[in-house]
Amino acid sequence: MNRTGIFLAVAGVLALLALVVGLPRTSGPSTTPVVETPIVTPQQQTASNGSLSLTTRLSHPFVNVGSNDVFLAADIKAVEVPGKTRSPVNLALVIDRSGSMSGFKLNQAKQAARQLVSQLRPEDRLSIVHYGSDVKAMEGVYATPENRDRLLAYIDGIWDDGGTNIAAGLTTGRDLLLRAKSDFKVNRIVLISDGQPTEGVTEHAALVQIARDIRMAGASVSSIGVGTDFNEQLMESFAEVGAGAYAYLQDAAQLEQIFQKDLNAASTQVARNVTLTVKVPAGATLVRTLGYTPIARSSSGNDELVTLALPDFAAGATERVVIEFAVNGQKDGQVLDVSQLSLAYTDLLASQPVTTNAFVRSTVSGDSRLVETKQDGEALVFAARAQAGANTQAAVDALRRGDRGQALQFFEANKRILNESSKAAGAPAVGKDLAEQEELIDGLNQANDEGAINSYSKQARKKARLDFGLFGSTY
Repeated sequence: MNRTGIFLAVAGVLALLALVVGLPRTSGPSTTPVVETPIVTPQQQTASNGSLSLTTRLSHPFVNVGSNDVFLAADIKAVEVPGKTRSPVNLALVIDRSGSMSGFKLNQAKQAARQLVSQLRPEDRLSIVHYGSDVKAMEGVYATPENRDRLLAYIDGIWDDGGTNIAAGLTTGRDLLLRAKSDFKVNRIVLISDGQPTEGVTEHAALVQIARDIRMAGASVSSIGVGTDFNEQLMESFAEVGAGAYAYLQDAAQLEQIFQKDLNAASTQVARNVTLTVKVPAGATLVRTLGYTPIARSSSGNDELVTLALPDFAAGATERVVIEFAVNGQKDGQVLDVSQLSLAYTDLLASQPVTTNAFVRSTVSGDSRLVETKQDGEALVFAARAQAGANTQAAVDALRRGDRGQALQFFEANKRILNESSKAAGAPAVGKDLAEQEELIDGLNQANDEGAINSYSKQARKKARLDFGLFGSTY
């Protein structure tokens, strides 16, 4: 007899009714064993004890006996702060002025820098760094009226020259920023580049470590790639480990808008030093974190601990983390611990560290129909999008290798994954996603020279970031 009901049947019609509708057990002595009501993760649960809330959804609140793949979607959202006065900011603007930036791109970067100066208040501090083969810099000053004139004159004097020494630009920006770090809650480097690193430190891992060290020192890094020649993976990594934002601009004229957005995000921060630690209990396996590279792995007894670094959060910002797990159901009615999440951050509104925990569980059922009907359609769509993001990145890599056929296969796989999720969520839930996959395929077919391939690759990777759920940190 099915042990997934509320209790085992007893004799007669009352027992049959109890099995069907879940009536409570009749009073009076009985030696019949009772199966407890399953503890099931709700379709959505939210925990919050500070400026950030943590909302979790599990694709499969019920799983089959045996091995199962399940997806956890965790949304982290910052509180809205109506009428909040932005905090003073300590900024270092780091501009690539190598030869490839000559002409329109550098002129637009300088114009955007002038606009940034006009948005600053006397209590804000700005350092300006520009680099080619060498580095030149203006020491940080408060944006008083007289200092604004000095800043604007310095910007006017920037001219293109030399190679691309990103490492020297970043480290100089860091040093100037940290001299006044203790006077500000918000400290941020904004990097603008249109090219590959050609001088100084050029290795990807070593450059990313510079951004990581900047974050560990208490500042964040936003990266803005201009044109089609920059290394998008490197610039994305700067933003990821630097807790800032990433933007891809085909047209340098968009810089002004991006500067304004990043300034507003930096100056309305409510949380920084944000990490999400995933405790994976014995019997479960973390397969992959989609869109995030773990910064630490350790163990606690039989449990595995995996830590992800999240960006700083401005008021109202949202990021999503999608994680794939493999779990093994041993017997009908078993409650499985899938994961415990710990969201840790510095709450800038309360001026204190905060940790928010969420427990995610599933229940094993021998009824495969129950498992199917109880799927969380919205969580499945989130998971499908994140998987599509991973495939899109793989398609870009295939295209750069010259294998268009494989790239197309990844996009066709995306359509299958999205359509599969629609069985639980309904076709309208993925209609826009499917249309975007067709646009990606059209773009693939039209990318027929190096410039077009570079442009397409950057657009596709930006789309992948949004599919992962990197909403607030993608401009």
